[in-house]
Amino acid sequence: MADSYFPRWRTQPAATEGRIVGTDERLAWPQMFAMGIQHVVAMFGSTVLAPLLMGFDPNLCIFMSGIGTLLFFVLVGGHVPSYLGSSFSFIGLVIAVTGYGGHGPNMNIPVAFGGIIACGAVYAVIGLIVSAVGTRWIETLMPPVVTDAIVCVIRSESRADRGARRERQQLRFVDGARHRAVRGAVAVFARGMMQRLLILIGSLMAYVIYAILTNGIGMGKPIDFSIVANAAWFGMPHFTAPVFNAQAMTLLAPIAVILVAENIGHIKAVSAMTGQNLDRYVGRAFLGDGLATIVSGFAGGTGVTTYAENIGVMAVTKIYSTLVFVIAAVIALVLGFSPKFGGFGLGGIGTATFGAIILYALLRRKPSQSGGLIPADSA
Repeated sequence: MADSYFPRWRTQPAATEGRIVGTDERLAWPQMFAMGIQHVVAMFGSTVLAPLLMGFDPNLCIFMSGIGTLLFFVLVGGHVPSYLGSSFSFIGLVIAVTGYGGHGPNMNIPVAFGGIIACGAVYAVIGLIVSAVGTRWIETLMPPVVTDAIVCVIRSESRADRGARRERQQLRFVDGARHRAVRGAVAVFARGMMQRLLILIGSLMAYVIYAILTNGIGMGKPIDFSIVANAAWFGMPHFTAPVFNAQAMTLLAPIAVILVAENIGHIKAVSAMTGQNLDRYVGRAFLGDGLATIVSGFAGGTGVTTYAENIGVMAVTKIYSTLVFVIAAVIALVLGFSPKFGGFGLGGIGTATFGAIILYALLRRKPSQSGGLIPADSA
């Protein structure tokens, strides 16, 4: 196995409660497909919300998230489980350089694409440097207290500040509480693979319950299905060429530092959960994420980054197989050709993921007696 660029994924027997599926293992293909769908559900809301806040095409961004995840998978040799979705780190500066008003398409968006490409290039160069000299200097500059804070601040500001009205915040709180309650019930009462699919099953159940209570018997604000109903089943993503503006590139390129913090935090969290030291893949992970951001920028998509939501799914399910993310990426590619599915992005399915981000930070905070991190299932 050491001589192979990609792992030789060993097949585990049917999923049972508490059994860990490692990065180089897999379940039966039907179970793997279900897990792939669950990871898509976890990332979907954020990957749709970020482009909408910047005036990007959400379907294209879903499509490019699949492309980026596959590119990342190849660069790290299938050894690091990760999904790359739309990064919230770009939102403020993209709005600043394009003058976007917050509604409809962003007419000046090609300028942002050039800046995203510049950021990806800086990120890729950092990856090459880390591959050549190691990670110690990165870890010195960005200890866990720094990377955890960056990730939590980015995600909390993106969710709270952009939904500034109190009514929307209250709705989000109630919606998140409903999801957590249903998912908790699935976690307690389900067994085997059903329990491992608690995020997928819980989200769908919560969505249906909310629709019955609001759309059915009028106990709250109903779900607006008109966007979904009016959207086409099939549509090509709208690719847009970048414009390279020096000022925009100068402003957006330093975001690479934030993406580095997110990515190294992701790898450290996975290492803690699996008990495997993945430091040797950090440089390749930076390079993969950087190239994925460059490709996305050239196509007209957002910058991409690793997702704490998917960290949360792995922590809950204890399934770390990297093949799951290949399946999730392929599903995202298919969904990218269907505007109808994009209409679900801001509904109940995509909400209540911030708890996964907090879990991400907590997984890295508890030290072992030797001073290092311990696997999550030992906590």
